[in-house]
Amino acid sequence: MPPPRAARRRPAAGPRHLHPGAWWLWALGLGAAATRTTNPLVLLLLAAVAGYVVAARRGDAPWSRSYGAFLRLGLLVLGIRLVFAVLLGSPIAGTHVLFTLPEVPLPTWAQGVRIGGRVTAEGLLAALYDGLRLATLLVCVGAANALASPTRLLRTLPGALYEAGVAVVVAMTFAPNLVADVRRLRAARRLRGRADRGIAAVLSVGLPVLEGALERSVALAAAMDTRGFGRTAAVPRRLAVLTTVLTLTGLLGVCLAAYGLLTAGGGGWAVPVLVIGLAAAFAGLLLGGRRSVRTRYRPDPWALPEWLTAGSGIAVAVSTAWLASLDPLAFAPTVVPPTAPVLPVAAAAAVLLGLVPAFAAPPPPATTDTTVTPHATDTPATPAAPATAAPPAPTDPTEPRRTS
Repeated sequence: MPPPRAARRRPAAGPRHLHPGAWWLWALGLGAAATRTTNPLVLLLLAAVAGYVVAARRGDAPWSRSYGAFLRLGLLVLGIRLVFAVLLGSPIAGTHVLFTLPEVPLPTWAQGVRIGGRVTAEGLLAALYDGLRLATLLVCVGAANALASPTRLLRTLPGALYEAGVAVVVAMTFAPNLVADVRRLRAARRLRGRADRGIAAVLSVGLPVLEGALERSVALAAAMDTRGFGRTAAVPRRLAVLTTVLTLTGLLGVCLAAYGLLTAGGGGWAVPVLVIGLAAAFAGLLLGGRRSVRTRYRPDPWALPEWLTAGSGIAVAVSTAWLASLDPLAFAPTVVPPTAPVLPVAAAAAVLLGLVPAFAAPPPPATTDTTVTPHATDTPATPAAPATAAPPAPTDPTEPRRTS
């Protein structure tokens, strides 16, 4: 007889992979909190929390090493935002002029756009805050990519999102695998005594990396086709249409509600639209699951560590949004006139709730284990006979040596 459902979903003792949905809910909660503030101290604290959790619970899989690439991408985005603010100006009018660049004259139809001109401290400060917020969002997404396995995330998708889930997972897998391929090829060049930096090295590494990505995509598609992924059962046409309408309507409602929650005046209508959108999307996904004809092999359990991880991310997002509505100036310091940002104690306590997965989540299992533990039923090996000692070397240099 098959084991009961509770026994099948009971998490194993010891190291195990946390449910990828819990990691993504935690990371999205931190990202939602980052969108509610431009305070650089709060944003840096969010990035530090994400980095500490990644350092504490990151495995040794190749896709787990992509966090550094997202950090560098965030710094690049921040630098580009500052360069654009210097070259193209800023909509923030300031009085503290740092320097003046030669301004390029533009035609009358390009009014409102300028190249060069005055660069003010207020404009640079506003660009710094916006760029730091976007960089923090990239850090949160990079943390989810480094902690959650993309293949396990694909297994948890409902049946109505199988086709879209393939594209999403392949896109999410591209960045971590790209970083792993670049590391591998650079190490190979160093072992061969070749330079791994510079334009020539980048050009020589680029083609093998793209070729490896193409081969990996083809292998993934072939493996999924072999396992019957994406095959659906026959359902009535009315049910298929109703499923599509409910899913699209629900997702559209969620998008509109998210836009309303991120704006200043959309808090009144955004919450009801969010509830209706989530209900419609859930109903559509539930009906779409009837098309699935596959079974789940060893499904990932959702136990107490998953609840604590996902709940901590949601708690950070909700508490930060609530505190930002109570004290907007603390979460959005003014740049005209420039004011020194202050870290609110309540906001710091809310952000520190994101550290819960560093202690509540189980450590990930190692992919490579060099130690071999014998089974209890194994017969102990017979000790080998000691080797015959070689005759000692003669002490007299004139005495001939004996050979064995």
